[in-house]
Amino acid sequence: MATVCFGAFMGQLDASIVTLAYGGLRSDFHASLAAVEWVSLAYLLTLVALLVPVGRLADAHGRKLFYLYGFLVFTVASAACALAPSLVTLVLFRVVQAAGAAMMQANSVALVTTSAPRGKMRAALGVQAAAQALGLALGPTVGGALVAGLGWRWVFAVNIPVGVVALVAGQYLLPRTRTRSPAAGADRLGPVLLAVATTALLLGLSMASGLSVPAWAVAVLFALAAAATWAFALRERRAAHPLVDPALLRRRAVSTGLAAALGAYLVLFGPLVLVPVVLTGAGSSELHAGLVLTALPGGFALAATCADRVLPKALGDRSRCLLGAAVAAAALAAMLALPLTAGPLVPLLALLGLGLGVFTPANNALVMGAIPAASSGTGGGLVNMARGLGTALGIALVTLALHHSGTAGPHRAVAVLLGAALLVAAAAWLGPTRRGPSPGRAAGDAGG
Repeated sequence: MATVCFGAFMGQLDASIVTLAYGGLRSDFHASLAAVEWVSLAYLLTLVALLVPVGRLADAHGRKLFYLYGFLVFTVASAACALAPSLVTLVLFRVVQAAGAAMMQANSVALVTTSAPRGKMRAALGVQAAAQALGLALGPTVGGALVAGLGWRWVFAVNIPVGVVALVAGQYLLPRTRTRSPAAGADRLGPVLLAVATTALLLGLSMASGLSVPAWAVAVLFALAAAATWAFALRERRAAHPLVDPALLRRRAVSTGLAAALGAYLVLFGPLVLVPVVLTGAGSSELHAGLVLTALPGGFALAATCADRVLPKALGDRSRCLLGAAVAAAALAAMLALPLTAGPLVPLLALLGLGLGVFTPANNALVMGAIPAASSGTGGGLVNMARGLGTALGIALVTLALHHSGTAGPHRAVAVLLGAALLVAAAAWLGPTRRGPSPGRAAGDAGG
């Protein structure tokens, strides 16, 4: 668990720390916010495209092997990002970094659920989520301090020592894969269609957020995204060995849980772009903005760690999902009604984090509890693919709202996040009606 938490910490530290570097990147490379956001979006798009195929390969060839190689690629690419001479090369190095992150993230949930004792899966997933939240919590503060004191390049260099420690620990402490799925024929077209669909969608949103392109190009990209999505769905129904197994998605716990995970991470990561832009635009320093923003992942970490001890044991996973989504929606509704200054933001961001911290481990347990142990790498890839797409949409939609709404932009962005939170609550309501999964199910029952 401790070794997996290194990866969870490192991945989320990188995710939250980068948004604090946007100002320095815009200044050094003389670029717009819509261009700089591709430092995040290129990373996330690569994750979305690779998580499921990498998860399937890891199910067949060994999760520990893929996890350790992922750490190596991620750490070396972090060093390359720190030395990037231009925005284009930085974006390219972020793609390589994301390939390593995909090898880690596709296996992190699987390593937990196949190793945790029966009856402890939800608690184990809570610890892993807390490690992610700690990375998120430290990211804004560390990022703000690094950007203010040393410059944006140290935002990437900080990953290197953590990666070296995790590589050594993983070699000796991670368990070997005992349950594997036989390697099957690869669906080569599925990942291409998925990558085209997500890239076209997010590139279209980015162009609409301030890039100098004609309107017809944006329309073409949205049409391409819709066509590729339709082709991907058709391909997955007909492929002998689909990238996303339709049989898994027909399980209500899986389909609604993945939709909810996408929405939850949209809500979680949207403020990571919104708050620094609003506060630094009002004259605050990056460090001050980072300290304010820390309330969000700090609340997430507290809830992910303590919710299982504080909430009644009889409260099932579905009920916890509904409770967490309701708290998150209430926090965003209050944020919509109040000024977006440091005073109101700190408690409301903390409340938002608490709601998402209650929701996330319970939702993960529902999804992974419905997936056979032999396919846990694929299941973990699906969960993280949904998270990655949600994160990318959160960044893109907040940037779009800020660009097109003038002085009302920040509150328009909050309204977008509130709508996503309500959709998360609806997905939780439509999920399985039983009290919750057997917490050890994904670890022990191959039948699902």
